[in-house]
Amino acid sequence: MCKTVAYMRISTKEERGKQKFTRQEQAIARWCKENDTEINDRRIYRDDASGKSFDRPAWKELENDLVSGDTVVFKDICRFTREYENGFRKYMELLDKGINLVFIDNPTISTDYIRNMMGVANRQQNRIAKKSLKDTIELLILVELDRAEQEREITVKRIKDGIAASDKRSGRKPGTLDKMSDELRADIIAFLSDRSIKQVDLMNKYHISRNTLKKYVELVKQEQTAE
Repeated sequence: MCKTVAYMRISTKEERGKQKFTRQEQAIARWCKENDTEINDRRIYRDDASGKSFDRPAWKELENDLVSGDTVVFKDICRFTREYENGFRKYMELLDKGINLVFIDNPTISTDYIRNMMGVANRQQNRIAKKSLKDTIELLILVELDRAEQEREITVKRIKDGIAASDKRSGRKPGTLDKMSDELRADIIAFLSDRSIKQVDLMNKYHISRNTLKKYVELVKQEQTAE
């Protein structure tokens, strides 16, 4: 019997404990509700590992458990991979095995969409069309990975620029921020999903203590849970 499983990944063990799976869990829970699907806990796989390779404990366990017709749900393509060439090869390998891949935030590279495109090419019985389709799939994956990386770099740069600008301001003493601004809230949301952003970056940018930042982070988590 075909099954549906979920896969979640956070990055690099060097910063273990900073980033949690909350946003991925919420996204997958919404997807399950919208698609009238239930994924029990033993079918949810979690890795705390880099996305640069597929040498991850939970991923290998998941892949060994997959059979044709199974479905794997990810929040986004970066949970599957952050590396273009290996990612493309693994994607095509799973596609050929009949595994369904769902990327909630990247629907144009979910396998249902890709298989619809492949069906058109196969009906044409045209080798050029089939080759063009493979190139299109590769391009779609590359575009989505590149977009995600650019968004990450922009977020990190914005925080770094904010730190530099805040160093030039006067009139604010460390720890005196008593109301969370929209900018701080946005930076905390980015911090929770991107492990390249460090606590000290936010502390320096907003001149707040670690304890104050922790309170704001907890507040943002509560807001996300309530959404």
